[in-house]
Amino acid sequence: MDHLQAMRVFAKVVECGSFVRAAEKLKISAAVATRHISDLEDHLRTRLLNRTTRKLSLTEAGRNYLERVELILQEVDNADAAVISTLKKPAGVLHIYSQLSFGESQLACLLNLYSKSYPEVMLDVTLSDRTPDLVEEGFDVGFFLSVQKFEGSMIARKLGVAEVILCASPEYARNHEPIRAPQDLAKHLCLNFSYEHFRHHWAIDGADGRVEVPIRSSMVSNNAELLRQSALAGMGVVGRPSFSLRDDLTSGRLVRLLPGCRLGHVSVSMVYPSRRFLPAKTASFVEFISMQFPRPETDPWAANHRA
Repeated sequence: MDHLQAMRVFAKVVECGSFVRAAEKLKISAAVATRHISDLEDHLRTRLLNRTTRKLSLTEAGRNYLERVELILQEVDNADAAVISTLKKPAGVLHIYSQLSFGESQLACLLNLYSKSYPEVMLDVTLSDRTPDLVEEGFDVGFFLSVQKFEGSMIARKLGVAEVILCASPEYARNHEPIRAPQDLAKHLCLNFSYEHFRHHWAIDGADGRVEVPIRSSMVSNNAELLRQSALAGMGVVGRPSFSLRDDLTSGRLVRLLPGCRLGHVSVSMVYPSRRFLPAKTASFVEFISMQFPRPETDPWAANHRA
C-alpha cells in the first residue's frame, strides 16, 4: 500500500463526499480510489467511512484520523513546496570551493558581480590547496586547476587555460645577468613549487618549441602566495599562472621575463556534482560563471599581462 497516497485519497473522498468525484479530482478510477480506502482501513483495522447508496459519513475513528491526516498532508505539501522553490528562485547558502591562488586572485570580483544579480544567495567560500570531495564535503560548486584530481563523475566546465609566465622583481632583474633565452635561466636563482619534476628542470615553451633547462631552486614551497612574496622581495625568478598575477606586472612590482615564452600552462575548470535537478542557486551560479568565460580554450587572464 502507498500509505501517503491512501491518505490523500481518503482526505479527498471526505472533501468531495463521493468516491467518483474524488477519483475525478485525483485523475484515478473510482475502483482505485475504493481500493485505497479499503487498504487503509485494513491497515488500521478499523472502519473510517460509513457508506450507503446515497452518501458517505465519517466514523468517529475516521474524524480523528482525518484531523491528523490533514496536518500530515499539509506538512508534506510544505516540504515539497520548499524544495521546488529552491529549484525556481536562487536563494539560500551556496557552498563554493576554490583552489587557493585562483580564489585569492579572481573570485572577489566575480562573486561581487554575482551577488549584485542574486542578492538572496549567501556565499560560503572555502579556499584551499587541498582537493576536496565536493559531494562528501557538501560543496555545490568548485574551481579546480588541472594539477588537481577530482571525482570522474563530476561535471567539469573549463573556464580557460592560463599561461605560466616567468617573472621577477625589477631589483632582481637589475642585479643579475640578463635573461635573453631560456638557457640563461640555468645561471639564475629560481623559486619553485614543491613538485619533484619542477625542482631540477623547467620545460620552457617558446617560438622554437620546448626547451628543457636545468635550474637551481633557491626555494621550493607548496604555497603560491609565499612564492609570489619571495619574488617581490627579489629572491629569484618565479613561474606564475596568468590569473594569479593580479596587477603585479601592470604596476611594475614584477617584470615579465622571456616574452613569448611560458613555463607550460594550467587549465581552470568549474566543477559541480550533476546537471540534473540543480537548485536554482547552483544553476544560476554555473550559468553566470560560464558567461564570464565564453572561450575556454584561450587564456582570458593573459591579455592584460603581455610584455
